[in-house]
Amino acid sequence: MSLIVNNLQASIEETSILKGLNLEVPKGEIHAIMGPNGSGKSTLSKVIAGHDDYEVTGGSVTLDGVDLLDMEVDERSRAGLFLAFQYPAEVPGVSNANFIRAALQARLPKGEEIDAVAYYKSLYEKMDILEMDRQFTARSVNEGFSGGEKKRNEILQMMMLDPTFCILDETDSGLDIDALKIVSKGVNSMRSPDRGFLVITHYQRLLDYIEPDVVHVMADGQIVKSGGKELALELEESGYEFLKEEPAHA
Repeated sequence: MSLIVNNLQASIEETSILKGLNLEVPKGEIHAIMGPNGSGKSTLSKVIAGHDDYEVTGGSVTLDGVDLLDMEVDERSRAGLFLAFQYPAEVPGVSNANFIRAALQARLPKGEEIDAVAYYKSLYEKMDILEMDRQFTARSVNEGFSGGEKKRNEILQMMMLDPTFCILDETDSGLDIDALKIVSKGVNSMRSPDRGFLVITHYQRLLDYIEPDVVHVMADGQIVKSGGKELALELEESGYEFLKEEPAHA
């Protein structure tokens, strides 16, 4: 099964952003989306996740055959979708450990409780992969965190929630090379035949560490070109000048 976006159209404040976008990401694959500023990359991630600032005016989005657009945000999450934000929000007064535990608890059948010992064992194992100090469990979610710490915290949440489909919206923005390697290690630890990834990025360097199966170029609200990982290298070298020469197509 897969994430399938068919002829998706969406707008914000009556401005059309997505203009008939088509995309299919099968489970077991990592697809990267690159493109110039304003092409609609982050809008795509937010529309799939259910951000209420955006109005879907046409098309469909399905995950494993289930219509996501008819679901509330929390229902999409429970269906297996996870979005790692470009700018993670701070949640003062709520510790990381309690935040993740509450999210996991919400997925359990009524009356069933999380085993605390197993929970912390799993949490610490994943924190070790991300080289996160134990003190982060007691700190409020993202409050006072550096950019790199926030991004690692996003990946920690993703690893704990174990989604079937992950969207990473410019997770590499603001990261130095060491933080980029650590975040990529966390993502790569989750690669699985049963999980798909959509990685949105401006820069080819992220794809040196999270190797994509397919690279898509987005422009003016559509996917205009797709290819293998070598396409990202071409973009790094020549930029998006070709967009001025080739007509956009879905």
